[in-house]
Amino acid sequence: MLYSEKVMDHFANPRNVGEIEDADGIGEVGNAKCGDIMKMYIKVEGGIITDVKFKTFGCGAAVATSSIATEMLKGKSIEDALKLTNKAVVEALEGLPPQKLHCSVLAEQAVKSALSDYYRRQGIDPVPIVGEIGECEACH
Repeated sequence: MLYSEKVMDHFANPRNVGEIEDADGIGEVGNAKCGDIMKMYIKVEGGIITDVKFKTFGCGAAVATSSIATEMLKGKSIEDALKLTNKAVVEALEGLPPQKLHCSVLAEQAVKSALSDYYRRQGIDPVPIVGEIGECEACH
């Protein structure tokens, strides 16, 4: 199984690891069954994601996808964050082996889960905006 240098870099030196104490949104996806659990924290000011942190329990690809997803979100508007796809995550990492693509899906879902939590805390139903967040396909 071959990983790009970018994947190896984000695995060996993950960015934005940790928690945000007073996060405006927290999303957790994955499950122990598939072995990958991602937790993402966002801080939002004036509709802009000013800070993002993550904690991931999982394989190197799961850590790398979480790390790059946080980099892709920081400084972006919520509208732009909602457009983040697993495909964009894979492209930013210069590819993932087929059996690890589910990690990029988890990263997308973690972002959407954190944004959903943000909307709920604002008293807004997130489903019409963010959509349903399904279970990880690889977990079934």
